[in-house]
Amino acid sequence: MADSGPASFFTRANAILRKNLTYQKRYIWSNVRLIMIPLYLCIVLVCIQALFDSQVNNSLDNQCGCKCIDKTGEGQCEMVCGVEYSTRDQGVFCAIPNPQPWPPLMLIPRPQNRAVDSNLIDGSCRGRNSCPVTILVTGNNQSIGAALSRNFLRRSFTMNSFDILSGLAHNVLATTYKGSATSYLDAAIVSDLSIYNIQPRCPPNSTFQFSIGQSPLNFTKEMRCVQGLNLWRNNSREINHEIFRGYQKGNSDETISEIAAAYDLLDTNKTNFNVSIWYNATYMDDSGNKPPKLLRVPRLVSLVANAYLQYLQGPRHKILFEFVKEMPKQETKLRLDIASLIGPIFFTWVILLLFPVILNSLVYEKQQRLRMIMKMHGLGDGPYWMISYVYFLAISTLYVVCLMIFGSAIGLKFFRLNDYSFQFIFYFLYINLQISLAFLISSAFSKVETASVAAYIYVFGSGLLGSTLFQFLIEDLSFPRGWIFVLEMYPGFSLFRGLYELSQCAFHGNLSGRDGMKWRDFSYSGMDEVFSIIVVEWFVSITAAYYIDKVSSAGKNPFKISPSPQRLSLQKQVSAVSIEMEKLDVTQECVKAEKLMLEPSTSHAIVCDDLKKVYPGRDGNPPKMAVRGLSLAVPSGECFGMLGPNGAGKTSFINMMTGLVKPTSGSAFVHGLEICKDMDRVYTSMGVCPQHDLLWENLTGREHLLFYGRLKNLKGSDLNQAVEESLKSVNLIHGGVADKPAGKYSGGMKRRLSVAISLIGSPKVVYMDEPSTGLDPASRMNLWTVIKRAKTHTAIILTTHSMEEAEFLCDRLGIFVDGRLQCIGNPKVIKGRYGGSYVFTMTTALENEKAVEMLIQDVSPNAKKLYHIAGTQKFEISKEEVRISEVFQAVEKAKSSFKVFAWGLADTTLEDVFIKVARTEAFNVFS
Repeated sequence: MADSGPASFFTRANAILRKNLTYQKRYIWSNVRLIMIPLYLCIVLVCIQALFDSQVNNSLDNQCGCKCIDKTGEGQCEMVCGVEYSTRDQGVFCAIPNPQPWPPLMLIPRPQNRAVDSNLIDGSCRGRNSCPVTILVTGNNQSIGAALSRNFLRRSFTMNSFDILSGLAHNVLATTYKGSATSYLDAAIVSDLSIYNIQPRCPPNSTFQFSIGQSPLNFTKEMRCVQGLNLWRNNSREINHEIFRGYQKGNSDETISEIAAAYDLLDTNKTNFNVSIWYNATYMDDSGNKPPKLLRVPRLVSLVANAYLQYLQGPRHKILFEFVKEMPKQETKLRLDIASLIGPIFFTWVILLLFPVILNSLVYEKQQRLRMIMKMHGLGDGPYWMISYVYFLAISTLYVVCLMIFGSAIGLKFFRLNDYSFQFIFYFLYINLQISLAFLISSAFSKVETASVAAYIYVFGSGLLGSTLFQFLIEDLSFPRGWIFVLEMYPGFSLFRGLYELSQCAFHGNLSGRDGMKWRDFSYSGMDEVFSIIVVEWFVSITAAYYIDKVSSAGKNPFKISPSPQRLSLQKQVSAVSIEMEKLDVTQECVKAEKLMLEPSTSHAIVCDDLKKVYPGRDGNPPKMAVRGLSLAVPSGECFGMLGPNGAGKTSFINMMTGLVKPTSGSAFVHGLEICKDMDRVYTSMGVCPQHDLLWENLTGREHLLFYGRLKNLKGSDLNQAVEESLKSVNLIHGGVADKPAGKYSGGMKRRLSVAISLIGSPKVVYMDEPSTGLDPASRMNLWTVIKRAKTHTAIILTTHSMEEAEFLCDRLGIFVDGRLQCIGNPKVIKGRYGGSYVFTMTTALENEKAVEMLIQDVSPNAKKLYHIAGTQKFEISKEEVRISEVFQAVEKAKSSFKVFAWGLADTTLEDVFIKVARTEAFNVFS
């Protein structure tokens, strides 16, 4: 027995959760194959990386060089490897126990970007690439500043050819080449660019060449003179303003006026040395992403320190800054992680592959109307949304966790180097967005096939556009960053951007032997804006999806706030319909319904008062009145049958009572609850057997009944007992049928299961739309017995085309034609009222047909011929004009005059009454 009252929120949530888990169990191997997709793609990346390692990373050209040397003189050589046997390209991979020292260099602006002082220098120097290098100086004491400025630069060039580094240390060397990642090979030394010697004045054609390093890391460089200009500024604010004004604009290299460095001597005096140094740390590396690891600051510190020493002790006292060098290092290998570089497109596809799965599941329930049938049996929006969302979230979370485990286990640096918690939070946020988008987009599709095609276009299109277009725009520093933010609002691009940043961090981390993405890089990497976009879009999409679903399920247009003019005009048309004279029985039913509407409580389960439904006209056609003012009262314990031809309005009435469509006007109550306002509460006590079976093909009959039984608040032993009894009642218990998937059922078995679902849990109101369609006679009779037994505590509204079914099951019948009731009452009363005649049938030879007609005229002068073919004639005889004995006497007398092959006299059937009423009303409508 069902518990008193409707099922609670958590009971219904438990029901759909169990159903989903059972459904998931049926698809266990499909889920395994889905989860294996990330593993397959990760293996593909590992294979690509292995091929790249063999052809590039581990090639002889990218290893420390080796040479075969005959050390013993016996003609047998021994392979020896080291810097001295390597080419210049190979040498960087060798072990370097004693790194090469490099002269310290100062970073200066390129000639076309150097500052120009309007009072001293002609701006045309930029065209000749001869502008001086500007150093700004300020402090509390201008005289000390001037003295130190004079000591910054050496006025003549000196060189010690025996000790190159010592000779170069007497001069201020500079380069326009930004710092390298390391100083094992200084980029300024090994490149083709010149080294500059900064002097107060440059002699004409002053260049000098020098060689540095040992083979194979030996380089010959050209050193050119560049003028250095020391300028005093009154305070640090002026320097800040000048630096800010000359800063690089946007992402281009064009500047207004860039200085090399600036010094604030503060309160420096002969006993106190206190200085602040401005230097440019904003130059980007070759990829345009990060500042170089090695900044050329030491020469700036040495410059001012040496000038202060000479200020105190005289020009002969110097602090020589001879060289800088790296720490010794072991032998290294080229570590280009190609798998991380191409990873974003693969992992975009991997994560987005969940989207079609979720979308197809939601659209399938919509296409098969399973969501609506669940709602009709009491599943509210709250439990459905909560469990469905958590269900998809759990599957998606397991999916991305498996992706991270697979990727780490097979050695992909993309996963191993980046912080696991950072990766998980990013994936977790995005799968939440993906689920909410699936809920939102599902409202736009009604077919699984269409949704699937659109979803896969989105999946593969996002990956391809991300790798070919969006990545190019990210790396193009001239493209406005604001537009990058706008593009990231497309969910596929926000996912790709996050994966791109993770891949770049993994690539550079593996290359330099450092870690990848960490939480400390959150703001610096741009991931903060990606996270923000994902969170905001998730909130907007989940809110919009819930609103659209809530409004659409109520039969409204989610994009219309007020009633449309068309709907208002339809309501006026309905109110303007003239009231026609009703039949007496229909009028009495209307009066009864009106009285019941005024009572605070009633034993009647269903009360309808002047219920109307008008469908808007389309393609130039006028509006269609499907239901024309239906008034009806059905008490508990009664089965009310609705008869009528196709298109009479029966289905529209059932759809209004089950919440599929909203009535145009009028009102209806189910146990005191109005269907327009309290439909969610009505659903908790309602059962529905739709015209077409709405079943999950992969759930068994028993699992269907367990699910719907839980929605009706059945628990424990009561639930199991109710399921067993339902299966037995509809003959689905034998031969293991109850535990077979519903997709393997025959049409009759599905029909019986639908009836069992509508009756489980003893609902207070049940709607059955042609419940016995497709059943054999034995199954039909068994089903009728079940329905008849169930109506003792339930109000049932049943539509059927079977007159035999209507007479067997229904306590009252209503014949529905052209949107209104034409008659109402129990079957016997209706047959007595509309069937006051006999049907006489006789078959004779053709030449005797006229004699048969004369015979009937003698018996009943007002008889009507209904049928005539090949000697068989059928007549309708009024019961008021004839007695049965008179008919028998007339037939016996006729047999003596001509041969009678067959004859019969039958009372009017319900089918005859139905045809008579339907034809009469149809004639009235079209006449």
